Amino acid sequence: MRKIQTIITGIALGCSIATFAATPKLNDGIWRGTLEVKDNSAPFLFEVSHRGADSTVVTLMNGEERVALNGVFFKGDSVIIPIEPFDAQIRAAVTEGTLSGRFLKNYVKNDVEVRFAARFDNKQRFEQVATPTAVALDGKWDVLFIDPKGEAEHNVGIFQTDNGIITGSVLTPSGDLRFLEGAYTQTGAHLSAFAGQSPYLLEVSFKDNNHFEGTFFTTKSKTRLEGTRNDKAGLADPYNQTHMKPGKDHFGFSLPNTDGKKVSLTDERYGGKVVIVSILGSWCPNCMDEMKYLAPWYKANKGRGVEVVGLAFERKDDFDYARAALLRMKKRYGTEYELLFGGQVGSEATGKALPEMDKVASYPTMIFIDKKGKVRKIHTGFNGPATGLFYKEFQHEFNVLVDELLAE
Repeated sequence: MRKIQTIITGIALGCSIATFAATPKLNDGIWRGTLEVKDNSAPFLFEVSHRGADSTVVTLMNGEERVALNGVFFKGDSVIIPIEPFDAQIRAAVTEGTLSGRFLKNYVKNDVEVRFAARFDNKQRFEQVATPTAVALDGKWDVLFIDPKGEAEHNVGIFQTDNGIITGSVLTPSGDLRFLEGAYTQTGAHLSAFAGQSPYLLEVSFKDNNHFEGTFFTTKSKTRLEGTRNDKAGLADPYNQTHMKPGKDHFGFSLPNTDGKKVSLTDERYGGKVVIVSILGSWCPNCMDEMKYLAPWYKANKGRGVEVVGLAFERKDDFDYARAALLRMKKRYGTEYELLFGGQVGSEATGKALPEMDKVASYPTMIFIDKKGKVRKIHTGFNGPATGLFYKEFQHEFNVLVDELLAE
């Protein structure tokens, strides 16, 4: 009997050791990943680090941007990397120094998953070519995004080069394309970005020193580009894209905060103060950039008689779903001002919550209200830190405007 028990114990111990040995582990250090985009693949870099024996952190890297993804866990021979801010995840099989799997959006039923692969210890986003083009992408560009019908949207590119690495972004009327990073090719340049939501790939070929043509790739589309160098490039006035309807200059919304309590601008907290209303979504990268700026700004300035309130329109018309997403957002940025839930993203919900406005043209949209509750200006879009000089210009304009309203 004792001999049989010893054999059973040995078998159990052997199984335990085999199970432990089969548990995958990601190597610490830099990995190069790729995500499938339309007819191409977008490369990106990420760093794996371990905080203690059981905590793995994946940090996405784009230029100076760092996006830490926590809660990484293993299941069988695979790793699951939650991308909490965007309600998404990467699931991949782990082999020695490689990953192979999918990027998927949890909130989309039967999501068409995006193919993902990665290799350890490859620190080059794009392979350096032996004879790169002599034309530099540095500076400002007028960039046309041309759809299949030939209709063009005017955007602005701003780039710089350091030791052969290009960084910068493209500004659109609704915001920017985040922190693009890339390198030169023999005829032009290619840049990419992935911060957890959608991968971007930009490929251009120079026609001469001041013109390029190219393609912008996402997971679902590719768009033709035309670029013209222009040191004075800029977008249309962001304060002239969205308006109040004729005869309207006050808001009458009453919407629930994350505790379910209705909040309106007639509440005592907002009376006699300058109020900034931020129309946002937890799913919106540019909204995150805006909150990253507004949250510490509010802490530093709330004693001056100014308030901020966020109106969120989320992926689902579900208060519990929205509440969880907004609480994560508040925690991430240390946000102390109220975030209210306005409904599911779309013109129907915004029209119902904000009937005084002609439209919500972009996420985010920032509304400046004076001490008497009158809407004074509406700013469409947000130029985040990836846009360099444009971001600095916004900060200056923002503070001048608030100072003027407080002085009245």
